[in-house]
Amino acid sequence: MSTTRSTLRTHWVALRAMLVLTLLLGVGYTAVVTGIGQFALPAQANGSLVRDADGAVVGSALVGQSFADAEGAPLPEWFQPRPSAAGDGYDGGASSGSNFGPENADLVAAITERQAAIGEADGVAPGEIPVDAVTASGSGLDPHISPAYARLQVARVAEARGLPETEVSALVERFVQGRDAGYLGDPTVNVLQLNLALAELVGD
Repeated sequence: MSTTRSTLRTHWVALRAMLVLTLLLGVGYTAVVTGIGQFALPAQANGSLVRDADGAVVGSALVGQSFADAEGAPLPEWFQPRPSAAGDGYDGGASSGSNFGPENADLVAAITERQAAIGEADGVAPGEIPVDAVTASGSGLDPHISPAYARLQVARVAEARGLPETEVSALVERFVQGRDAGYLGDPTVNVLQLNLALAELVGD
């Protein structure tokens, strides 16, 4: 009888500990962290959403998106992101790189094809095209391009929009983001934010 009572007592202690820890760590901790996030960093806590001039959500600053027609052809009036290997392109449910090695024949062929397409669209030689313009990121969802690739597209976008190159170039420079903490990574340009500012500039 004493053994049974001792076993029941042990189980009851374990059950109470589980309930208390569940409330503290499963509910309380989650509520506190969520509250801190909403108070201190509300934009980041809610997905870093990007809104247009009317307040409508058009995407996230953390996830890239394509600017192409129904057939997948890049639209000349928009700045283009880097290639994506995520699903059919920037598919948040299929984040992935190509997993091709640098000497893979398919990767080399894809890069050559992309260089030719960009060279024709932007009127530049293959050697002038930045690496990020022809290679996908590891996640396939990178929303950024290099300032060099953004600047390379200025002439095409300006012509397609009927805007002075100087005005489009100034817009690009306004959206160049420096290195994180001043020394981590490379300067970048968020394509969605840049294109949203471009749309507001021309009244789209």
